[in-house]
Amino acid sequence: MNSELSPIIESLIFTAEAALSTDRICELLPEHERDEIKSALAELLDYYQGRAGGFELVEVAGGWQFRTRALFHSYITRHIKTRIAKFSQSALETLAIVAYRQPITRVEVEHLRGVDCGGVLKSLLEKHLVRILGKKDIPGRPLIYGTSKEFLEIFGLKDLKSLPTLREIQALDEQPQYERQEELQLEPGTSVPVENQLPLE
Repeated sequence: MNSELSPIIESLIFTAEAALSTDRICELLPEHERDEIKSALAELLDYYQGRAGGFELVEVAGGWQFRTRALFHSYITRHIKTRIAKFSQSALETLAIVAYRQPITRVEVEHLRGVDCGGVLKSLLEKHLVRILGKKDIPGRPLIYGTSKEFLEIFGLKDLKSLPTLREIQALDEQPQYERQEELQLEPGTSVPVENQLPLE
């Protein structure tokens, strides 16, 4: 890294408890222009990508964060015993609906799922994957739900636009299409062996 600014930004990101946005970095470094900071961030990104070490700099949840490379996950879990978050099918379905349809009310989620979702939404709120965005301006003023910053961090998403599209999800279920292999052309004068001429094992 050649820039004097890059190590400063590196230390800020390293010590931050959550992903640090470019805006926040600019607030912390008012003596530097935004373009300088963006250039230093790009330099850091190139450095860590080229280094191919045990951790990398990633843009996630609207900010920057150091993360261990997914390639080494199995080794890390040998050292750090992490509690794997398990989601029920109903929790995953509800979270997906909130993620793709937000802002959304509980009634709208229940209409799409066809079952009561009060308990599931409460559980997602407690896990900080879903948050309350406000109240809808209709009779009864129901709460409006959306995904949280933690949701983006857990799923490694830069922003909501990074969510896979319906077409990408459907492509996962499709059978791969194999191209028909053309028959191999034998050299002139070469005969194809018949079954009784094949060597026995």
